[in-house]
Amino acid sequence: MATDAASQPLFSLPVVGPVTRRSLLVWTLVVNAELAAVVAYFAFTDATLSSPLFTLYGLLWVDAALLVFARYDLPEATGSRAVPTLVAAGYGLLLFVFGGVVGPSTPVTPLGWDVSLLPPGWGPAVVYGGQRVAAVVMPAKVLGYGALVYLLYGSLLEASRAGLAGLLGLFSCVSCSFPILAGAVAATVGGGGVVAALVTGVGYGPSTAVFLVSLALLWWRPGFATLRRLRG
Repeated sequence: MATDAASQPLFSLPVVGPVTRRSLLVWTLVVNAELAAVVAYFAFTDATLSSPLFTLYGLLWVDAALLVFARYDLPEATGSRAVPTLVAAGYGLLLFVFGGVVGPSTPVTPLGWDVSLLPPGWGPAVVYGGQRVAAVVMPAKVLGYGALVYLLYGSLLEASRAGLAGLLGLFSCVSCSFPILAGAVAATVGGGGVVAALVTGVGYGPSTAVFLVSLALLWWRPGFATLRRLRG
């Protein structure tokens, strides 16, 4: 009986759907764990909390991505998944390159592996420098860009049900294609600005706002009624 009561919806949120006691408990534990990680980070490192917003932005990216992976269900595919998979993979590569996660090495790139103890959300970041390729793997960026790719893949699966007309409609519809382009903008604005953001606390503000709006629109998908009519 307790299990059934915990799974009963308490209320419903737009896009996200019903919220239960169990989900509230889980998210309370997640937030408490994040707060404990933040306190431990500033207590046991030499870092000072000169930029609270920078830390908050990283946690927002992580939590929004976790919400997508936990609550978003991919639509069933009635045809081939090849085109949606290739397009989503290409979009993911675009985000990772312009977002500064991976890219070509430069003459000043340190060689080898390292771990950078950035604030929770952005760190710990795994840094790699090779002869040709360099990478800065931050939890917030990897999870955030992964969530955008996951939602785009779901959008492509739904659009593919209408065949070629549906796929073309996805990219010709402004309300459908805006979050796809906006996600790339978020990656570009936020790419490579970690040091500046640490100092000012505002370097990641615009990209975080665009990122959250992009997630919401790709999940909600306004304008997909037209694609559904094409499918029908």
